[in-house]
Amino acid sequence: MEIEKSILDKANIWLTDTFDADTHKAIEAMMTSSPKELEDSFYKNLEFGTGGMRGVMGPGTNRINKYTLGKATQGLSDYLKTSFPGEELKVAIAYDCRHNSDTLAKVVADVFSANGIKVFLFEELRPTPELSFAVKYLNCHAGIVLTASHNPPEYNGYKVYWQDGGQLVPPQDGELIQVIEALEYEAINFKADESLIEYIGEEIDDAFLKSSLTTASFNIDAEARQNLKIVYTPLHGTSVKLIPELLEKAGYTNMEIVAEQAVPNGDFPTVKSPNPEEPEALAMAIELADHVDADIVIGTDPDSDRLGVAVRNGNGIMTLLNGNQTMVIMTHFLLEQWKKQSKLDGRQFIGSTIVSTPMMMELATAYDVECKVGLTGFKWIAKFIKDFPEQEFIGGGEESFGFMVGDAVRDKDAVTSTLLLCEIAAQAKANASSLYQELIKLYEQFGFYKEYLISLTKKGKDGAAEIKEMMTQMRENPLKEINGQRVVMVEDYKASSAKNLFSGEVEELKIPKSDVLIYYLEDGTKICARPSGTEPKIKFYFSVNEPLDDVNNFKRVEEQLDAKIKNIITEMNLI
Repeated sequence: MEIEKSILDKANIWLTDTFDADTHKAIEAMMTSSPKELEDSFYKNLEFGTGGMRGVMGPGTNRINKYTLGKATQGLSDYLKTSFPGEELKVAIAYDCRHNSDTLAKVVADVFSANGIKVFLFEELRPTPELSFAVKYLNCHAGIVLTASHNPPEYNGYKVYWQDGGQLVPPQDGELIQVIEALEYEAINFKADESLIEYIGEEIDDAFLKSSLTTASFNIDAEARQNLKIVYTPLHGTSVKLIPELLEKAGYTNMEIVAEQAVPNGDFPTVKSPNPEEPEALAMAIELADHVDADIVIGTDPDSDRLGVAVRNGNGIMTLLNGNQTMVIMTHFLLEQWKKQSKLDGRQFIGSTIVSTPMMMELATAYDVECKVGLTGFKWIAKFIKDFPEQEFIGGGEESFGFMVGDAVRDKDAVTSTLLLCEIAAQAKANASSLYQELIKLYEQFGFYKEYLISLTKKGKDGAAEIKEMMTQMRENPLKEINGQRVVMVEDYKASSAKNLFSGEVEELKIPKSDVLIYYLEDGTKICARPSGTEPKIKFYFSVNEPLDDVNNFKRVEEQLDAKIKNIITEMNLI
């Protein structure tokens, strides 16, 4: 294929003396033998999405490398100096198990220190929620995590956190992007001041574990904790640094770790994807659970902000729960604990997202608390905590297997959430119940909400164009009827509009703009389309619901809801 001039012009800049010999060699090889790869490496700059900057590692403006991260860090250094004039600036840096995460973290630390900024750098890999905690604990102005979460092994990423321990949100994110884009690569200062880099570890671990115990342990009988049989896997990631110790401190001594997945490894050799959202990722853990007759399986993604859970169903078979199910189980338990302690006085709130289960609203109503709903990404829940200091945050989550307990951490936290789930499971078992049975009881009380997600992967420049066209078609030619149900409302978060298709009335959405479309049907069905902010995917979220008048009718109603979802997917030509 012929290489576009704009691509060549950008690539040739990377052949100048600003860039090292290894970079020159890799780019020259792409020019001669891999023009398509060269195009994908340079057709755009890496962008800050819902989870920060994430991409394939390699040379180029659309890749994760020392120069793209160096430029982002130089821009952040300049932005911090403008934002906090005259202050002694401090940042914390953590990294995960991925290839090059440790060396890239040191590059980032070097650039910060070269700009006169004090750096607290974790001595070894650590979970992402611990970085969020450390930013506040150390009174830092910002924090960075080098991680690509659950992406494939060739990926890495760069998450930016602010003073409150939450990820960047408007207007800071937009202002920072402008600063970074205005920089030339030769402006990056890589000359480290080692005197400004301090290595951290055990002290922060101890403080974080103490915080998690305070936040997520309740008045559960010691014998109940010991009787809960747990199988846990870190999926080759960072949570192995903290979760076993946390559970032991809490009194959970009956735990098996999947040995083959206990050692951090950026190749993730035992799974196709280290994503607890995907059933295959927990296959080995479930196999072990059946072998040892465990009550619960918990697996965390590589940077330990998401967790997958499997529990025994009514027939004793290990069954995976989805993120919406674990979210409502944990939220209901927290609300019930706050109620028992007479701590609910109308000033509390829980948090969720526009693509998550509407059942969260039902829980909020029942306990007379507010449910604040934001865009996808925990940075928006963290922003609620910062923007409404007069209210108390109980907990909240999103459908993509993330949950946050209290406000000590301002990001999804699989470490603390693992303890919380074990507390709920231990109490249920002690009461001759189970997590699965407790979930069905919630459906009987609040309505049976069933959710499903389809992710369509569209890689590269052509894939990005295809995703854009799909969203354009759904906006310009909205469906009027789906599965025999009329579309009542279409919310377009890019246009900040909610249009009632019956009356024609249009209301303004107050949530920040985002490339998201949501269809609401007359039977309460909710369908959302959203391009991923961190992966080359477009995601479709489905939520359907029916009353459950008796727990004995659970299977019949579930089959009805599954059939409804299947019909919707078929009618929308998504399979």
